[in-house]
Amino acid sequence: MSIVFDWYENPNASSEEEATLHPRIFMNGKVDTDKLCYKIHERSSLTVGDVKSALDTLAQLFGEELREGREVHLKGIGYFYPTLTATEKVTRSTPHKTNKVAFKTVRFRPDSELKGNLLGIRANQSKYVRHSEKISEVEIDIRLKDYFAEHQLMTRRDFQEVCGLARTTAKTHLVRLRKEGKLVNVGLRNQPMYVPAPGYYGVSRDAKQPSR
Repeated sequence: MSIVFDWYENPNASSEEEATLHPRIFMNGKVDTDKLCYKIHERSSLTVGDVKSALDTLAQLFGEELREGREVHLKGIGYFYPTLTATEKVTRSTPHKTNKVAFKTVRFRPDSELKGNLLGIRANQSKYVRHSEKISEVEIDIRLKDYFAEHQLMTRRDFQEVCGLARTTAKTHLVRLRKEGKLVNVGLRNQPMYVPAPGYYGVSRDAKQPSR
């Protein structure tokens, strides 16, 4: 098994230059505490109950030590430490600054041993579109015209693939296109099938309005 990723444009890139990209991982599910307990049990002499009890105690100790402002180190895993944030804008002259501080989050810095275990990982680019291309409404109209020149019906997934859009963005555009009277859903509400409305995407204005 390998890590699955896709390429995303870096933010704040200059419009005069070709945008640079960065790889972003798609998480391959989640391992919960129960599963970890069973895995530890399989590799040790501890029962599942013993492991759960130890982890519960560890979580309590973490909270106690972090509340005291201590960094907690788990050998082979990494360092955990608390961070703070100001609850409002604070300057040198702000009175009662101590009252304007709150807990923010717990940060993590991995051990070199943990990072070493990840060296040489395999990474494959996702075969599916999980984020949207930068595409204008005019370009969408052009792609739809080309699509309907060879097809009679379009599903939401077809629309995603043709326009290079993620599911949520595709649904937003489909709602817009229906409101603008360009597409008509001739399928079911939960299983829509789209066709061009008369006057759009190569369909004559004199064509019969498709039934909804």
